Amino acid sequence: MNLVDNLEYNTERPPLHIPEYGRHFQKMVDHAVSIENREERNKVAKAIISVMGNLQPHLRDVPDFQHKLWDQLFIMSNFKLDVDSPFPITSKEVLQQRPEPLEYPQNHPKYRFYGNNIKRMIDVAIKWEKGDMRDGLEYAIANHMKKCYLNWNKDSVEDAVIFDHLKELSDGQIDLAPDGESLTDSGQFLKNKNYKSNRSGGKKSQKGHRNKKRY
Repeated sequence: MNLVDNLEYNTERPPLHIPEYGRHFQKMVDHAVSIENREERNKVAKAIISVMGNLQPHLRDVPDFQHKLWDQLFIMSNFKLDVDSPFPITSKEVLQQRPEPLEYPQNHPKYRFYGNNIKRMIDVAIKWEKGDMRDGLEYAIANHMKKCYLNWNKDSVEDAVIFDHLKELSDGQIDLAPDGESLTDSGQFLKNKNYKSNRSGGKKSQKGHRNKKRY
């Protein structure tokens, strides 16, 4: 009956600061905090760091990794462990600071299926001097736009539609319609796309049959 009374349930235990290390590591850290002698406390802390490093032996001698282990040791002690750390002790306030929000492009283009990179490419092309290099870039952009359009539409598209969209996105500074040239045929884009999809599907089927038992 006494054994049953002494059982511990996880719901009754204090929460772990870093659950990946488990309950035994947390008990080791709590024991180190309770040691009154500073010299003995330092020895125990170094022993705990050594055991933590043994979990990933290929990283335990890397200085940055050692710094990370000491930070984790202080986190598990709730910053109550008073020992001589070989690295600057990061404060609790610094670790709890929220990172600065990432800046995402907030523009909402009219033709989203082209993506934001197309607009960046167009802006670069506009800054180039007129000549063969710029002409080649403009037609490369138009062909890529056609490919993006077919990925979205999955049918076909006239070159005139791509030229109109390119003129609109470039604020009228790139107009390929009067040149009379044509872009890559839609069928070629669709053919390449179907070929890649069939090829990947074939590899999967071959892989599936490779381990199949034969009788």
